[in-house]
Amino acid sequence: MSDENSNPPEGDRTDDQRGDFEFFSNEYAQAVQALKALQDQSSTILAHGASDDLRTYIDQFIDMAARTKAMADDRGEPHFAEWFDELIEKAEALRTEIVQK
Repeated sequence: MSDENSNPPEGDRTDDQRGDFEFFSNEYAQAVQALKALQDQSSTILAHGASDDLRTYIDQFIDMAARTKAMADDRGEPHFAEWFDELIEKAEALRTEIVQK
């Protein structure tokens, strides 16, 4: 019995599935880099008194990640959806941390 949400082995993927995998891989890599940059630069941005700008950047990141997560769900890529959800949680935690400062 096959689970419709399970991904086939790489050799059994269709061209569309391979394209989706490549797309989500690239989006995830960029999202990880963007979140790391936000985390690494948050103290500096706050020190310059730009907390509103930082919150805006984080909100934009969360919006982008949520859209990509929804696309991954729609295209049957549950692992990417889960990974984007984890990034969203980390960004929300960073936003909460900033509000408390």
